[in-house]
Amino acid sequence: MAIPESFIDDLVSRTDITELVGSYVRLTKRSGSNNFGLCPFHSEKTPSFSVNADRQSFHCFGCQKGGGAIGFVMEIENLEFRDAVEFLAKRIGLTVPEEGESAKELAGKRRRFLDLNREAARHFHSLLTEPGLGTARDYLASRRISKALVTRFGIGAAPDSWTTLYDTMTKRGYTRQELIEAGLVRSGKQEGGAYDLFRNRLMFPVIDVKGEVIGFSGRILGDGEPKYLNSPDTIVFNKSRNLFALNLAKKTKAGMLILAEGNIDVVSLHQAGFDCAVASLGTSLTADQARLMSRYADKAVIAYDSDEAGLRAALRAIPLLEKTGMGIKVVNMGDSKDPDEFLRNHSADAFHVLIERSENHIEYRLLSIESNIEMGTDDGRLAYIAAASEMLAELDSKPEREVYGARVAKRAGISSAALEHEVEKKVKTKKARQKQEQERRVARPAAAIQPADKALRYENEYSAAAEEGLIRALIREPTLIKTVFEMGFSHEEFTSGFLEKVFSALSRRITEGRGTNEAHILSELEKNEAAHLALILQKSEALTSAGTTVSDYIEKIRTEKYKTIDPNSELLLEIKSFREKKDVGGN
Repeated sequence: MAIPESFIDDLVSRTDITELVGSYVRLTKRSGSNNFGLCPFHSEKTPSFSVNADRQSFHCFGCQKGGGAIGFVMEIENLEFRDAVEFLAKRIGLTVPEEGESAKELAGKRRRFLDLNREAARHFHSLLTEPGLGTARDYLASRRISKALVTRFGIGAAPDSWTTLYDTMTKRGYTRQELIEAGLVRSGKQEGGAYDLFRNRLMFPVIDVKGEVIGFSGRILGDGEPKYLNSPDTIVFNKSRNLFALNLAKKTKAGMLILAEGNIDVVSLHQAGFDCAVASLGTSLTADQARLMSRYADKAVIAYDSDEAGLRAALRAIPLLEKTGMGIKVVNMGDSKDPDEFLRNHSADAFHVLIERSENHIEYRLLSIESNIEMGTDDGRLAYIAAASEMLAELDSKPEREVYGARVAKRAGISSAALEHEVEKKVKTKKARQKQEQERRVARPAAAIQPADKALRYENEYSAAAEEGLIRALIREPTLIKTVFEMGFSHEEFTSGFLEKVFSALSRRITEGRGTNEAHILSELEKNEAAHLALILQKSEALTSAGTTVSDYIEKIRTEKYKTIDPNSELLLEIKSFREKKDVGGN
C-alpha cells in the first residue's frame, strides 16, 4: 500500500535534518545556514559534507551523495524508501498509517502510550512499599541505594504475579490491545487472555531526554533469566536508540559520560556523585547510542564489567565511540567485577582516581591484543607485532604512532625503528588505497553540468543548465509559477527526463497548495535523483523582479529546442533578435 503523500509531507516537515544527521555525524564547522562534518559515506579527513538547515538537505562535495531526510536514512541505514519512512516516523513518535489511518490519530495513539507508561511507572513505584515486596526493598538495601535515588530514578517493583499490572491498568480504562502494543503485557494462550511481561523484578523506567517514560527495564529479583528484561520496541520505544539515565546525565557538568553495563551500576554511580553515568539497554552499545552520547559530551569513559564479556563489549564499543569523535578512556576496576562493587568496596574518591589513571583506548586495545597472545614464544611476539602495528596504522597522528609504537617495540623485544618501519608500511598502504578512491571520485565528466550518475546524464547541457535554473527559481519563489503558465511553458519542453520529473512534482505541489521546499521535493525522488537535485540547489540563484529570471530560463530552453529543429528558423532568429534588444536596453 502506498504511503499517503500528506503523511510524508508531515513527516518531512517535522524532521530537523540537522538534528537527524547530527545523531550520526559530528557537525562542528558552521558557515551561514550550513553545518559541515566528515562524510559518513566515504573516508575523508577534511569536512566536505554539508547540511543546510534552511533547505533541510545534505550534500557531500566529495562523494556527491545528497538529498533530504528520507534519502539520508535510506543511504546510511541501507533501507528502502518505505523502511526509511518508518524509521524516521518511529524516531519522532509517529507510525506510518494503515489504510485510512491519519497522522493525527497516530499522534494521539503515541500520547496514549506515553500516558500508559507513566501510569505503569507510578504503579510499579507505589508497589515498593507493599508488604509482599520486601525482597525488592532488601535488594535495594543490600546495594545501599538511598530512598532519594529510588525517587530520582523512579525505581519500582513488579510482584511475582501474572496479572497485577494488567488488572490495574484495565480498571483505569486501558484496553488489552493497548497494553499488548505498549509492550507491558503479552497475549495469553487462551483467547482474550493476557499476562504481565514484568514479574518478580525490580523496575527501572526508561525516560527519554524530554522526560517521557518510553519503556522499562526490569532486573530479576532472585534467580532466573534473563537477568535484565527490557520492553520490546513500540511506537515510543527503541532500546537500541536510547540510553538508560541519559535524561539525568544530559545535565552533567563533568564534560564526560560514563558508560556502564547495568542499571544498578548507573544508580550507584549517580549516588556516589557521578551524575554522568548511563547504560545501554540490555544489548552491546549500538552506533545510534554512541552518536547519542556524542551529542551530550566530548569524552566517554567505559566502565564495563571486568569479566571476559565486559572486555569484548568494551572492544566493540571503542570504534563506535571513536567514530563520533569522542575522547575515550577505559576503566580497569581490578578485582571488582563492576562499578557498583568497586564503590561498595572502596569510595567515590577512589573511583575518581580510577578514572584519572584509566587507560586511553589505544593503551586498552594494545593490552587486549597482548592478553590473547602467548608473548613467551617467537610466534607469539610476531603475532603481537602484526596485530599491534595494524592497529597503530589506523591512528592519524604520527606522534601517537611513534609513542605507542615505542611501547609495543619494547614489549616485543625489537627496536623502535623496526616497529616504526612496519607501522609506516601499513600506513602507506592505507593512504595508497585512499588516494585511489579519491582519484576515482574526481575522474568525473569534463562537463561540470553533467550528473555524476550516468542514468541521469543530460542530452543537451545548455538546455539542462537553464532547466536547472528554472527549478531553482521556482523552489526559491513558488509564486513565479504564474510566469511559467503565462508563457505557456509545459513539462514536455524539458530535455532531461529527470528535471522534467522534478518540475512536474514542483508545479503540481504549487497548484495543490502543498509544501514546495527542497525537503518536500526530495522526498518524491529516487536516491540518485535526490543527490543530484541537492547539488543543483547548492548553486546560488539571484531572482529579479517580475519573473524576468524565469522568462530568461524559458527562452534559453526554447532556443536550444529550436536549434535542434532548424538553426536558421525564423522563430529562432526572432528570439535571438529579442534577446539582443533586451541586452542593449539593459546596458
